[in-house]
Amino acid sequence: MKKECIAMLLAGGQGSRLYVLTGDMAKPAVPFGGKYRIIDFPLSNCSNSGIDTVGVLTQYRPLELNSYIGNGQPWDMDASTGGVHILPPYLSSEGGSWYKGTANAIYQNIGFADLFDPEYVVILSGDHIYKMDYSKMVERHKESGAACTISVMEVPWCEAPRFGIMSVDGEDNITEFAEKPKEPKSNLASMGIYVFSWKVLRKYLMDDEADPNSENDFGKNIIPKMLADGERLTAYRFEGYWKDVGTLESLWDANMDMLSPESGLDLLDESWPIYSRTFSAPAAYLGEKANVTHSAFNRGSELLGTVENSVLSQGVTVAEGATVSYSVLLPGVTVEPGAVVRYAILGENCHVGKNCHVGATPETVPPEDWGLTVLAPGCQLADGREVPAKTMLDRDGQEVSK
Repeated sequence: MKKECIAMLLAGGQGSRLYVLTGDMAKPAVPFGGKYRIIDFPLSNCSNSGIDTVGVLTQYRPLELNSYIGNGQPWDMDASTGGVHILPPYLSSEGGSWYKGTANAIYQNIGFADLFDPEYVVILSGDHIYKMDYSKMVERHKESGAACTISVMEVPWCEAPRFGIMSVDGEDNITEFAEKPKEPKSNLASMGIYVFSWKVLRKYLMDDEADPNSENDFGKNIIPKMLADGERLTAYRFEGYWKDVGTLESLWDANMDMLSPESGLDLLDESWPIYSRTFSAPAAYLGEKANVTHSAFNRGSELLGTVENSVLSQGVTVAEGATVSYSVLLPGVTVEPGAVVRYAILGENCHVGKNCHVGATPETVPPEDWGLTVLAPGCQLADGREVPAKTMLDRDGQEVSK
């Protein structure tokens, strides 16, 4: 069935910079904002943009992600004429392998894209928090007549070396691309969101796969090769909220941004809803002595203590006499009486025993000793344990180096 435009969502990343949080799940499956998972954002953007056919390319620890996506119903992608499709690596009669890079992942699924004979393919990453109308980017791509359109945004010059950086002419045609340059010539950063004319991309994927020296990566190989060949590449400027949540600090920052309307991350905007898979649980219960301020919490939670400037997922318990501040608690966390949790990320089903102290405020420790405290999913802290700032513990409660 022919589609004018389909999306391919790269969701196979290990998320190594999230350390213990992604020990058992792919990065796009990590909970976010109390009721979402990271992958909800690109899927919701597709749904809101009118793109109803999405291939989700999975690889690392895909079980939880596959189960969460299911038939795509929460994002209105369960139609027989399109829908969301899970695309793991597979073995064919010609062989097969794990995805070697972003371009190779798409190459291995050329057959899927060909089923829909699309004019355009949108390539997305599964580890960004943002709201974006891809249909406007596709329109820009059509109007420009480009072979590829790359979404870009201005970043502080000091951060530019972390990104793929675009140089453009007066009409925003891309004249130069540098992957993580030490001395950037521009501060226009690639967001890792591309619109390709499928016939052109298909040819470059085939050529790239035939090159034994290629790293099979869009930023390192496909984009530079297209530029070198004189293909027209154009930039699409994005000015809304966008954050790559590939590190513990950026994941915590984005959760805190959700609590601040001035950040631009408005998840209550009904004109561009972020959909998620709902779960069955009773309404949250706030006890008589609960003191909850400037925080987000979800169904199934029991809050009896103090919670401030924090984001709590479903099924979280904060006992009477416990304090949680500036922290992110993932589903099923329990904080017992007398425990204090500050500037921390607690993985799913952590249990913080009575009178534990986890993390610290920045002003109470020397700057070089301060940082987020992170507990792996399932970590169980015995009563009275102290876990300093800038510490990470695995499931067994043993310290892990970052």
